[in-house]
Amino acid sequence: MLPDSAEYLLPGCLDLGLTLGTLQRGGSRDLTIRIESGRAWRASWTPEGPSTTFFELRPGTLRVEAWGPGARWALETAPTLLGLDDRPESFRPSHPLLFEIHRRHPGLRLGRTQAVFEALLPTVLEQKVPGVEARAAYATMVRALGESAPGDAGLTLPPTARRLLQTPYWTLHRYGIERRKAEVIRNAAAMAQRLNELALIGLDEARRRLLTIPGIGPWSAAEVAAAALGDRDAVSPGDYNLPNVVSWALAGEPRGSDARMLELLEPYRGHRARVIRLLAAAGITAPRHGPRMPLRQFARR
Repeated sequence: MLPDSAEYLLPGCLDLGLTLGTLQRGGSRDLTIRIESGRAWRASWTPEGPSTTFFELRPGTLRVEAWGPGARWALETAPTLLGLDDRPESFRPSHPLLFEIHRRHPGLRLGRTQAVFEALLPTVLEQKVPGVEARAAYATMVRALGESAPGDAGLTLPPTARRLLQTPYWTLHRYGIERRKAEVIRNAAAMAQRLNELALIGLDEARRRLLTIPGIGPWSAAEVAAAALGDRDAVSPGDYNLPNVVSWALAGEPRGSDARMLELLEPYRGHRARVIRLLAAAGITAPRHGPRMPLRQFARR
C-alpha cells in the first residue's frame, strides 16, 4: 500500500522530539508513536478513520507520508499537529534562565492533535499517581485493547471508544487501572464523538465543557486542552511536582504552591504552556526534601 504524501515549507526551526514528545504517553513502551532523530511515526484515529503518519525533516521542509483511511486528514492537519502556525520567536522572556533555555530549544513548537478523546485516555490514567505507573498502565492498555495501525511501521492504534465500552472493569484492572478511573474512561468513551467535536469550537467553551465531565477537573482539562486543543497558555493546577519546578526555576524556591506558581508565570501569560514545556525540556527539577509518591500494587485476576 503506497502512502499519500505532502511536503511543507518550514517557517523556522522544528524539533520533532520536543514537539511530539509529550504525545508519547506510554513512555518508551508506547506503541502509538515512535520518535527518532529527525523522523517520527504516529498512529491515531482521525474523523475519517485510522492513520499512520510519518514525518521527516529535510533542509527547509517537512516531508509527511500517511497510510490508512485517515491519511488525507492526517496530511492536511500535519502543520497544525506540529505547530507550524506557532510563533515561538514571539516569546521574549526577561528571566535569564528562560531566555537561555528558549535560545537552546528554538525547535519546540506547540501544536494540537484535535483528538480530544485520545488525549483524555492517558490523562485520566495520570491523575494523582506517579508518572511511571500511569505510563505503564497506558502502554499495557494500548497493547491489549488497541489494533494494528495502517502501514508497516509496527505501531498500534489507541483503543477505540467502542472497545473500551465493551471492556468490563475487571479487565482494565489487570492493566493497573483502578475502578474509579475505569468508570471515568468508560463514561468518556460513551461521549467520545461529542468530546472530539470540542476541537471545532472556541477554546474557552471547550474547556468549560470538559469540566462538566464527571471525573475531569481543572488539572485534567488543562492537560487535554494543551495536547488536543492547542492551548498555549494552559497551566495544570493541582500537579504534584509542577509548582515546585516552577518555583525553583523562576525564584530559587524549592517548594511552591499553585498560587505561587501562577504568580511566577503571570508575566508570561499567553505563553505559560511554553514556559512549562521549556522547563521540562531543560530537565529542571526541584530539590527533593520529602518522600516520593509511592507506587501502588493492583491485584491480578
